[in-house]
Amino acid sequence: MRDWTLSRIVWVADRGFSGFSSAANRRYLRQGDHHYIIGEKLRSNSPEITAALSRQGRYTTVAANMRVKEVKISDTERFVICHNPEAADRDAHVRAELVAQLAELIDGSDELTTMKRGELAGRISTKPGLNRFLRTTPSGKLRIDTAKVKTETNLDGKYLLRASDPTLSATDIAVGYQQLLEVEHGWRDMKSILDLRPVYHRLDDRIRAHVVLCWLALLLIRVAETTTGQTWQTIRRELHRLHALTYTGPTGTFRQTTDPTKPQLDLYTRLDLPLPKKIIEITAPSP
Repeated sequence: MRDWTLSRIVWVADRGFSGFSSAANRRYLRQGDHHYIIGEKLRSNSPEITAALSRQGRYTTVAANMRVKEVKISDTERFVICHNPEAADRDAHVRAELVAQLAELIDGSDELTTMKRGELAGRISTKPGLNRFLRTTPSGKLRIDTAKVKTETNLDGKYLLRASDPTLSATDIAVGYQQLLEVEHGWRDMKSILDLRPVYHRLDDRIRAHVVLCWLALLLIRVAETTTGQTWQTIRRELHRLHALTYTGPTGTFRQTTDPTKPQLDLYTRLDLPLPKKIIEITAPSP
């Protein structure tokens, strides 16, 4: 696996804006000693995407939730189709629900007048998920577009990556793009969970210290996640259930922690951290 550095690879996440994947912008990204990895949607009429989907080949399993297949389309760019079996199951489930909902909406529409069918088609057109599978016959009748359903089935769990670096393997391209998603996820966590903003400092060194502290907090979160194999939300929820209780009586006051649960013990063990002391503080009664 290669050592990824921002000075070498420029990752670009295509959010549906044509400017990201235009030839002019790709040439701009390649200025100097830089390359790019671009994620492209498969639901388009792009010649490259059409050619990529038509190529035969075997997938290579990269991880439990990813398979990759490189296809030869261009002499100057690399194209890798990624397939996520778990995402494919989700896509199939969502599509089945949409098709069932659409079938229920158009059931009996043949008995409607032409105007009423047009009004129904107009309402469906405001729902992109449903309208994608709607077909209108030459006589104006509403039907499920079975050809569209079959086409969508072939795209379940798949996305296309375009890369310019000829030295990367298909696995490196796929893993590199996944790292971009982790970077974006980290920025969202810093701005939301860790409250990076607003910044109430004016001096440069204090602003820099504020950002560094947030980054260190994010680093601790990621270390905890990778070490335990659980999300930060799960870790925080379990550890929030560990409390310190205060007991007061004639002989004085003492504070002790609640007995740790099995999930809490597992987290402390995996993180190689000592459990909190059972008795935290003992205070004698006032004379």
